[in-house]
Amino acid sequence: MGLKKGQTNNARGRPKGKPNKVTMETREWVSQLIDKNRKQLEKDLKGLEPKDRWAVIEKLMQYAVPKMQSVEAKIGLNRLSDEQLNSIINELTDNLEDDNTDYITDK
Repeated sequence: MGLKKGQTNNARGRPKGKPNKVTMETREWVSQLIDKNRKQLEKDLKGLEPKDRWAVIEKLMQYAVPKMQSVEAKIGLNRLSDEQLNSIINELTDNLEDDNTDYITDK
């Protein structure tokens, strides 16, 4: 009898950090395809409307540029002293003030 859903012949699974072979091969293939057809792709892109051109570029970028992943910062605030908390608050408010000043002066 075959494997049931969720079962694998490799009890440990793919080692952590090892990239998916199929995904790597597909990305490599797409990259080579784009490289080999670069001039034609550029001509074709120039013939598209701007919104369509950017839609194609965005789709191609999914294969070339890794997506940003959200990062979760876990800080044990209850472990920090009042002095450390005040330092964090001051630094954050200073950065906010600097960012707002840059925004106002850029306009």
